[in-house]
Amino acid sequence: MLEQLAYPVLAISNRKGGTGKTTTAVNLAVEFAARQFRVLLVDTDSQGHCALGLGIRWRSGMPSVHDLFKDQPPEWSECVLKTQVPGLDLIPANTRFEGLWGSEDTGILKRSLEEARSYYDLILLDTPPSVDLVLINALTAASGVLIPAVPHHLGAEGVRQLTQLFYRVASRDNPGLKLLGIVPVMADPQVPGHQAVVRELQQAFGPGRMLRGIRRDQRLAEAFAAGQAIRDYAPRSRGAMDYFLLTEQLLKI
Repeated sequence: MLEQLAYPVLAISNRKGGTGKTTTAVNLAVEFAARQFRVLLVDTDSQGHCALGLGIRWRSGMPSVHDLFKDQPPEWSECVLKTQVPGLDLIPANTRFEGLWGSEDTGILKRSLEEARSYYDLILLDTPPSVDLVLINALTAASGVLIPAVPHHLGAEGVRQLTQLFYRVASRDNPGLKLLGIVPVMADPQVPGHQAVVRELQQAFGPGRMLRGIRRDQRLAEAFAAGQAIRDYAPRSRGAMDYFLLTEQLLKI
């Protein structure tokens, strides 16, 4: 019997783009599914890259998570697509979504996915970098937040901006929200600047908030372009090992 996860709805978030959010979301989703967890990956970023990372081509007219924000939304189950990975389903993003207007309801996504929590052991939310109602809805729906961060100055600033929003949402909309940790991505221990930024983040958030890093690995980009998780595309690569070990660490939280 699988152990119940302490964070059944996990948001992968950063205020800066290009920080490996989607790569992390896709690879963690596949890692948890490989451990027999029932996983739902929800792509709230209108770039729609989660579908690409799983080899799915979203087309206009197909269901998406952004349908749930309509005045007359469908049931969440109508937006689910099966993937080729056993145990992993996807609610894709609408790449033509242009934002929400005239609404201040921060609980739309949480209410929509409430029933889904009884069908899945883990719901992973890939979030947009922009501060808009969709991002706030994702943080309101989440029970935990994981922050991928490239270890350079702009990456650290994205973490700070996200944590400011995190505390705002936790105090106003979601008092149970937990910051699980920061994941250095595209990290290179041979680069002095990388090490300095990691130390800076450790000092700011505490060493316990720094989780296992994901080393720089070209195979991760190749895997994404091939529509596969790294564990399937290059199982002996550094990236595959790093995401395997990060998943093991998350299971112990």
